[in-house]
Amino acid sequence: MTQTTAPPLTLYERDLDLWLEMVIVQLKAGDFHNLDVENLIEELEGLSGSNKREIESRLIRLIEHILKRCYVNMPDCYRGWEVTIINKRDKLRRLLRQSPSLKRHFLQSFDESFDTALELVRTEYDQTNFPDTWQFSSEIEMMLTVKFWE
Repeated sequence: MTQTTAPPLTLYERDLDLWLEMVIVQLKAGDFHNLDVENLIEELEGLSGSNKREIESRLIRLIEHILKRCYVNMPDCYRGWEVTIINKRDKLRRLLRQSPSLKRHFLQSFDESFDTALELVRTEYDQTNFPDTWQFSSEIEMMLTVKFWE
């Protein structure tokens, strides 16, 4: 019976942070010949996907809390919802300022994000009559500034 041994783990598999540090050094030095291109591409694709998922997650929470603030008659909760709205708007502004190209994803994912937020608030507040469609502007600047409940 022959025993096969697994190949040794690569630095990428053993220690992602150390691998990243090494790749940065290689890039700065122009050492493209020894660069782990396959894993670098994988990491860059993951980063891009992560930013898009963050936009979607924060947009869902923003819409969810705007819906609550506009349609749920619970004045004792207004301040908490408004604080969450301010926080989500700030995080979205920062993301979009850092990566303006994500504005396209914000706009493309708006309808699906609204549907998810609507499902969440309808489940949480099943006695509240929420509209089936977004009743306000979905333009980025409006979503990040306007108090739709005033």
